[in-house]
Amino acid sequence: MTIKEKIKNLTSSTGVYQMLDKRDLVIYVGKAKNLKKRVSSYFAKEHHNDDKTRALVANIKDFKVIVTVTETQALLLESELIKLNNPRYNILLKDAKSYPYIYITNDKHPRIGFYRGSRSEKYQFFGPYPSANVVRESLDLLKKIFKVRGCTNATYRSRSRPCLEYQIGLCSAPCVGKISNDNYTQDVRMASLFLSGKGKKTLDKISEKMQLASEIQDFELAARLRDQLIDLRIIQEQHSSKSMGDMDVVSIVEQDHTHGVEVLFVRSGKQIAQEFVMPKNSKGKNLEKVLEAFLPLYYLGKDTPKQILVNHKLGDKKIISSALNTNIIDSPQKDKKHFLDIATLTAKEELNQYLVSKFTKHSQLLHLQKTLNLKKLPNIMECFDISHMMGEATTASCVVFEKGLPKVAKYRQFNIKDITPGDDYAAMRQVIFRRYSKALKDDSPMPDIVFIDGGLGQLNQAVMVMNSIGVDDVQLVGIAKGEGRKAGLETLIIIENNKVNKINLPPHDQALLLVNHIRDESHRFAIKNHRKKRGKKRTTSPLENINGIGKMRREALLNYFGGLQEIQKASIAEIQKVSGINLMLATKIAASFKK
Repeated sequence: MTIKEKIKNLTSSTGVYQMLDKRDLVIYVGKAKNLKKRVSSYFAKEHHNDDKTRALVANIKDFKVIVTVTETQALLLESELIKLNNPRYNILLKDAKSYPYIYITNDKHPRIGFYRGSRSEKYQFFGPYPSANVVRESLDLLKKIFKVRGCTNATYRSRSRPCLEYQIGLCSAPCVGKISNDNYTQDVRMASLFLSGKGKKTLDKISEKMQLASEIQDFELAARLRDQLIDLRIIQEQHSSKSMGDMDVVSIVEQDHTHGVEVLFVRSGKQIAQEFVMPKNSKGKNLEKVLEAFLPLYYLGKDTPKQILVNHKLGDKKIISSALNTNIIDSPQKDKKHFLDIATLTAKEELNQYLVSKFTKHSQLLHLQKTLNLKKLPNIMECFDISHMMGEATTASCVVFEKGLPKVAKYRQFNIKDITPGDDYAAMRQVIFRRYSKALKDDSPMPDIVFIDGGLGQLNQAVMVMNSIGVDDVQLVGIAKGEGRKAGLETLIIIENNKVNKINLPPHDQALLLVNHIRDESHRFAIKNHRKKRGKKRTTSPLENINGIGKMRREALLNYFGGLQEIQKASIAEIQKVSGINLMLATKIAASFKK
């Protein structure tokens, strides 16, 4: 669907929207009380007085949304997605200097402290945190439990006896040797694990070390580790509702006999990503059965989180949990249930958008079938475009659409060789012959329609080649650009019984919208490959194409003559004077430049 079509069918619920550019990168994240109104506002006016928004809109190629239950959830999710993606146009929130961090240095006895600014030093950083107060509270907590120093290096180096923080139990005084280097390093590692959100792992490691210390009768160390363990367990219990660890949230919905599954990835209590999946061959099955089949197929072979939240009870819950080595929860507590609500609402929106898109594509295919007077609905369509710059680096693209949707994995590019530079007709003949003579040889299925991005001349070349190789059951259609090359004014050209028929459709005709989508995709793919080939050619030395001339000899030639132009002018005898160049190579070089 086009952006306008997606907006037309967008939900009016609260949520977060993400704007994507042509590379599918997130360039802007925003929240909205009404997603439909907010997203449509970007495309409903010109934004003459807002340069940033105008630049943003010019770069938007698509968008996606996440539906939330409340505006507060939308606010929190927006913040997380901005931190995760660093969108180009979220200027006010993008600057990491506005967020405080906790950092651990890489000194002999590392220090832990508050940090705000550009993170250029090779330290461990944890965060960002929402406020400086949160950072200071966390630092007080860490110093109490792990007793890691927080003093500056100047203070640390000047100490000859323990400071006040050692006296009140907030530092183990590594500066004066009150703790061994190994034990201090272990404390720093534990603090690092705890800050990384691995609370359970931290507790397990401290418990192991406590038992080991008891076994070797180091009771002073065992007592200190015991105190750490008790404090950490209390803190973990107090913050259990805030830090939910790692889990996936899986919600399945159904509409018009079609199933959709939304998977939210939650790490350390924060949603970091999402994925929408359409199970195949699920028609007629109930939601529980589809979900039971989906979970093993999706997770087997992957790193499965410790918990998976699902929105339906499963009959084979114990078997699936055992196979995936995870805990499947179908009745989550209140602090986790809101993630399941978000997943369900987003799944419904994604599925609705998919069904609307499917209906739109089917409608477009019906219009195209009627426009071209085809006997059946065009299932497979291909489109060719030739791209070059004043005859340089000529390439051809072939894009493939199935059921009105692009199949990128089947796209093909062709380097056009042995033609007169700028001869589009010869390029079209070559690519059509190479594509369909190979398809005949491999007994591959032929497309229902082949579009040629060009006028009657290019179309005639394609018809001639198809006739010569014996392909007569494919509808060939030329797409001639309209007046001023404006979209919506194109003319479709077909040849029937040696007669040329030109078809002009209204700008918003469903068939023309589909044709333009295919043509634009072909053009984009051709330009991309042409630029790649042209760039490679312009940064490649002609000497690299001569067999026997490697890096060393190429450098020797350039150093001796001072440049390619001088090499081109040189005689065989002059070239032979270069170190490492014999008569045979000199002859090859001279012949190559002459050619």
